[in-house]
Amino acid sequence: MIDITEKGEVHRVAIASGRIYLREETLTAIRTGSVVKGNVLVTAEVAGIMAVKGTSSLIPMCHQIPITGVDVDFSFGEGYLEVQVRVTSLGKTGVEMEALTGVSVALLTVWDMVKSAEKDTAGQYPSTEIGEIRVLEKRKVG
Repeated sequence: MIDITEKGEVHRVAIASGRIYLREETLTAIRTGSVVKGNVLVTAEVAGIMAVKGTSSLIPMCHQIPITGVDVDFSFGEGYLEVQVRVTSLGKTGVEMEALTGVSVALLTVWDMVKSAEKDTAGQYPSTEIGEIRVLEKRKVG
């Protein structure tokens, strides 16, 4: 693990996003709150926040850093749900790994909550895919 003892604290921001591709019927069920397991967006939001806060426990070389804010936002597109996570910190190292972890876990939570609706008659997931996970922004503020 890199020694950051001598680094000063800086206000940092990172934004990451990713998508899950689903059937339109499944996306409608998410929008209307009719998914059997419950409110998908609220559950995925909480999961994303928890993942951000626990990143250093999951990624071996990540430092445990003070998270000062997490925003999890969702937007619907044609055939997909997009998750965007914005993380802020006042610390010695960047927060892009936290943002990426938040996005990944939020997307996995969506999949877990809708997987029964995504199966075809053969029990396969023909169109379900998680992808395009990336850092959109990483910067120091001030």
